[in-house]
Amino acid sequence: MTNKPSIAVVLLLAGFAAGRISAGPATVAAQTPAAHVYELRTYTAVEGKLANVNARFRDHTRAIFEKHDMKSVGYWTPVEGPTAGTTLVYLLEHPSRDAATKNWAAFRADPEWVKVKADSEAAGPIVAKTESVYLTPTDYSPMK
Repeated sequence: MTNKPSIAVVLLLAGFAAGRISAGPATVAAQTPAAHVYELRTYTAVEGKLANVNARFRDHTRAIFEKHDMKSVGYWTPVEGPTAGTTLVYLLEHPSRDAATKNWAAFRADPEWVKVKADSEAAGPIVAKTESVYLTPTDYSPMK
């Protein structure tokens, strides 16, 4: 009997080594701050209130975002499926994740926003649910 490692052990160690080598650059890349961060936001409107949500964004919110260094990339509404007619999806660009936190704090404290929000919700809330996901572009993304 010889002390040769089994093929399974060799493959396991080779896989582990390959994983560690490939994990190195990804770990470094994940720790490198991105030049910009994108925020994907999804608003679910109160039933029958999507037009109100769109009007608030069209007439007020976008301009207030701009005041606070929040760049609007795009706004969309689903055309089919269970979220059609109730959902607004939009993408913002911020200089960094830290800037996004500061931007939102300034936005929420802005007297113009406070008034717009109160006026648009005088008859009750228009947004039932808000979701937010921060994103950084991949190395192959045309949007960097």
